[in-house]
Amino acid sequence: MSQSLIRMSETTRRTGYGKAWLYKLISQNRFPQPVKIGTHSIAFVESEIDEWSNQRIAESRKEVA
Repeated sequence: MSQSLIRMSETTRRTGYGKAWLYKLISQNRFPQPVKIGTHSIAFVESEIDEWSNQRIAESRKEVA
């Protein structure tokens, strides 16, 4: 399991969501919580983002089947 951190720009690229929507999901506890890496900087745990994406794919497949 990867413990690498990815920045917001990579997270938005991977999810297809914009920053504002990700912040909304975070506030609703529907997206992995960021890690504070500096005074004004956050990042996300790569494996948590991958797991979140895989869950969305699995849910989507169940609805279709």
